[in-house]
Amino acid sequence: MKKTPIDQQLVDQNIAKLKIDHIGQASIREIVALVNLIEEGGSDKFVRMEMGVPGLPPAAVGTKAEIEALESGVASKYPMMDGIKPLKNEAARFVKSFMNVDVEPAGCIPTVGSMQGTYAALLVASNVHPEKDTALFIDPGFPVQKQQMLVMGHKYETFDVFNYRGAKLREKLESILAKGNINSLIYSNPNNPSWICFTEEELQTIGELADKYDVIVMEDLAYFAMDFRKDLYTPGKPPYQSTVARYTDNYILFISSSKIFSYAGQRCGIMIISDALYQREYENLKVRFQSNTFGNTITLRVLYALSSGTSHSAQFALAAMFKAASDGQFNFVEDVKEYGDKARIMKELFQKYGFYIVYEKDGDELIGDGFYFTIGYPKMTGEELLGNLLYYGISAIALKNTGSEKEGLRACVSHVNRNQFDDLETRLKQFAKDFPVD
Repeated sequence: MKKTPIDQQLVDQNIAKLKIDHIGQASIREIVALVNLIEEGGSDKFVRMEMGVPGLPPAAVGTKAEIEALESGVASKYPMMDGIKPLKNEAARFVKSFMNVDVEPAGCIPTVGSMQGTYAALLVASNVHPEKDTALFIDPGFPVQKQQMLVMGHKYETFDVFNYRGAKLREKLESILAKGNINSLIYSNPNNPSWICFTEEELQTIGELADKYDVIVMEDLAYFAMDFRKDLYTPGKPPYQSTVARYTDNYILFISSSKIFSYAGQRCGIMIISDALYQREYENLKVRFQSNTFGNTITLRVLYALSSGTSHSAQFALAAMFKAASDGQFNFVEDVKEYGDKARIMKELFQKYGFYIVYEKDGDELIGDGFYFTIGYPKMTGEELLGNLLYYGISAIALKNTGSEKEGLRACVSHVNRNQFDDLETRLKQFAKDFPVD
């Protein structure tokens, strides 16, 4: 047995304690729990890349507004189900400022994080047409959204988009949508975990096919404007955040405050439903939910049943952050560029010691540097690589958990401090020595 930075017996004991049969299939939270136990057992601090948690302080404009709201007494009052007016108005303005998309405030609905938003949207979308009982995920993607489908007991299909970029995407999507059983299509942009960004051509393809086959597109914008290859902080001026909303009215957008504003702890995101979809009536919704329109079903049936609203004070925080950004007083993009800088350094370290970037290309371009990157190692599956790296004090999640067809790991940069880079290099150097590529 090789001597490794972390005691192998300690790692194995805690894997057994958590009853993880296959480390490559462990969820994000299971890896978090595992590393916590190992560190509590006396190990050195891990280089933790398993969970996408903000690694920056929360936006001051948000905390100030929330404190003021609490001091004004909002904690004693239930918020309206569809959100406070200042937030709804500022959300619509933010979407116009940074996406150049017009939407009425009515369709801008706060949720308990984008997680609740996607759960509610997937639940309603699966009931709009009796014959459309399946959701389609363009993978790789956020694993927990499929867990939501599992909890609901609903069907879904997936495919890895890596081999279907550009013109190939239309043929692949059409081959699936033409079956007539797909109610919704879900993806993230920028993509978690690969960090690819769909082109305007690809988004137009998605939008046109959504109209052709009457499918609801759900666009997860958790990493809004974080394609750092171009400057997307120019309120009211191009370039804008790319979106399918320019090419179809069958869309729902999910904008999270967690990453772009580092406001994850207050669990407040915004769901943007197009005007047409918000007002659209579906006969099956009347049967299933006793509600006429898609928008009313989301707010007055599903969200009401799930949590009866979103934190009152956090809504004031999000409204203030949206307003400051649209006013040009809060450059949230500049604040999160630290993630891209760290990704560039970390990718260089991994590649120096024999690792490779799994999703290396974004279409014809090199992949950008951002919140995530993907790594592989010659002659190792993702599960083998994760199992081995844990002995070296490095944690991540297997790409297979994200719906990827490729072997490797998703690495998140947010919780890796710059003062850990020396430790990371030392551990990678030993790993390369213990597992020579040649």
